[in-house]
Amino acid sequence: MPDTLKAFGRYSGPATLILSSLAEDPKHGYALTKDIERFADVRLAPGTLYAALDRLVDCGLIEGLEAEGRRRPYRITGLGASALQEHLEAQRRVVDVGLRRLALGGGLR
Repeated sequence: MPDTLKAFGRYSGPATLILSSLAEDPKHGYALTKDIERFADVRLAPGTLYAALDRLVDCGLIEGLEAEGRRRPYRITGLGASALQEHLEAQRRVVDVGLRRLALGGGLR
């Protein structure tokens, strides 16, 4: 499967954060925002969060669950989990190369 999150372009960052949060368990918007702030030190504005949620639902990477009062939780789908794993493994390769090159002194001039 090609890296599904690449199709998100500049929006792949919020998508990656949301999928990473939902990989643990279902969450509604506010809980997603707080979890992402905790593990990534990134605050997603409501417009960014809900636009990304809509795109992720449209792509079948997450699904909305039955509303709990005014809050609607979301959960990651099997396709979403596979896409996230593939995307994170690709990013890990970039991180490994960058760290290796720094260790060799290439970035310390």
